[in-house]
Amino acid sequence: RSKSHYKMETHTGWNSSQEYRDIYSLHQSRSPAASLHAAAGGCRMRLTCLFPAGACTAEKGLSSPRALMVLWWGRAAWLISGSSLVVRRSLRVPLLQGWLFQGLASLGGDSKDVGSGQTAANGGGCEMEGVGQPASPLRAPAPSPATAEPGSPPCRYDDQELLRNSSFCLVPRGRHLGSLRFLEALQAACIPVLLSGGWELPFSEVIDWKKAAVIGDERLLLQIPSIMRSIDEDKVLALRQQTQFLWETYFSSVEKIVLTTLEIIQDRINAHITRNYVMWNAQPGGLYALPQFSTSLADFPFYYLALGRSPDKEFTAVIQAVSPLFSQSQPIIKLILAVALSKYCTQIVVLWNCDKPLPPRSTWPSTTVPLSVVEGEHKVKRESSRFFPYDLIRTDAVLSLDEDTVLSTNEVDFAFMVWCSFPERIVGYPARSHYWDSSKGRWGYTSKWTNEYSMVLTGAAFYHRYYHYLYTFYLPASLRSMVDQISNCEDILMNFLVSAVTKLPPIKVTQKKQYKETMMQQGSKMSRWADPEHFVQRQACMNSFTNWFGFMPLVHSQMRLDPILFKDQVSILRKKYRNIERL
Repeated sequence: RSKSHYKMETHTGWNSSQEYRDIYSLHQSRSPAASLHAAAGGCRMRLTCLFPAGACTAEKGLSSPRALMVLWWGRAAWLISGSSLVVRRSLRVPLLQGWLFQGLASLGGDSKDVGSGQTAANGGGCEMEGVGQPASPLRAPAPSPATAEPGSPPCRYDDQELLRNSSFCLVPRGRHLGSLRFLEALQAACIPVLLSGGWELPFSEVIDWKKAAVIGDERLLLQIPSIMRSIDEDKVLALRQQTQFLWETYFSSVEKIVLTTLEIIQDRINAHITRNYVMWNAQPGGLYALPQFSTSLADFPFYYLALGRSPDKEFTAVIQAVSPLFSQSQPIIKLILAVALSKYCTQIVVLWNCDKPLPPRSTWPSTTVPLSVVEGEHKVKRESSRFFPYDLIRTDAVLSLDEDTVLSTNEVDFAFMVWCSFPERIVGYPARSHYWDSSKGRWGYTSKWTNEYSMVLTGAAFYHRYYHYLYTFYLPASLRSMVDQISNCEDILMNFLVSAVTKLPPIKVTQKKQYKETMMQQGSKMSRWADPEHFVQRQACMNSFTNWFGFMPLVHSQMRLDPILFKDQVSILRKKYRNIERL
């Protein structure tokens, strides 16, 4: 009836091979692209295709030319998939997508491979509910049993389950060049097979879509199955992993889409300080790789493996001092002497966050490495000041210590060597865990000694200095202010940050179980371990941090790393870290 809009009246019981052939002839002159650009409109029908005779029956009637699209493309779709399905559509998206989503998913098996990781349409009249549709209240209601074919077995496929079990998902062009199915495929870790020439993919300025999608030619539809079969399993796994990375990093929420857009604009404006292509397309993503810190991949802990290098074998010890210095027998003095004996230590920095004046230099012990005593960046914000990116910290590795920590030189050396193998994680001694309290409906914090942990406290831990920059300039001021106000939870917040960035748990190394008790005995009355409100505050912090991140980033682990021959019944002379077992 018009150049861009064909419409067919609904006829009850329309069932004629001649009428089908007439409709087929009507659309032979229309190109695939033109067919996919047909006008929008609701459509709900059941198609039973009998391809040997070339006939097609519409049992529920037609209200949109998108039904004609399926008829026009029916034989091509049948060559890939099965012979019968139910298509229900309430959104303004071409009906063809429902056919091709399941059709291409059947590669590598016949039409009976449903649910085996490569799904297919069932040829016996089973229902497919909303294939390719998002979980939306706009979806049409489920069909009644009356719509099922007589004698057909009752079965139903869930669209989201089909997507998750599929390796490839066809994404033809929609009413416009883009398609909502593209994001659905990313979310389900289904490799998008794009059939939309000229489509500028989202964030293509910085994202390498060839690592996550297959770019097809909509004019060569029947060649798509052979192209998919030519992709080996390792490549398929890499593509699916990249789809999950891109979805979680840039597309999983409106907030992330907006932040990504703003960061791209900022990179355009500040062309001299910009992220490179690798930062956008490799873990942890462009939102966590801040170019203000550095534009070189070698300065970040995430890219050592890709660059084929290891961290430098040196570290800086940062000791948080909050108590006055009265005598040479205090725990902080013993700690400085033990750390200074490490062959990997290049300097020791004491952050003086005590209310008392800074002691004279003569009161500090003499060490073989430089010892610097500086006042915290903000004494009123002393908890957050321990994670401030001070210019005097030049090494990649930072050993964060509380003033009442008790560690030997052997313990320091061993923990550092472990960190060199895992530079993107927190590696240390005191471990804690979290759990879900179903009775209270909130997250809980526990310090019980178990075989599982999710946090390593920064009172005795190694991590990369880049996390100082993230803590100060990425986290909101509201979280840091809360930590400074209660003088607690800064170590939990750092664990949240690192786990959110890496998606990995920290690493606990060998240490005596008396860590907490020793600190309480040797620490002053001002020690946080002696504060009865300490545990209650940490419970509240867990839930406040979770609310800001939008999810629980902490990951449980049961791995503990010990030195070789640790506690083995062999001569002590054969062990490298001999003093650890004597503690």
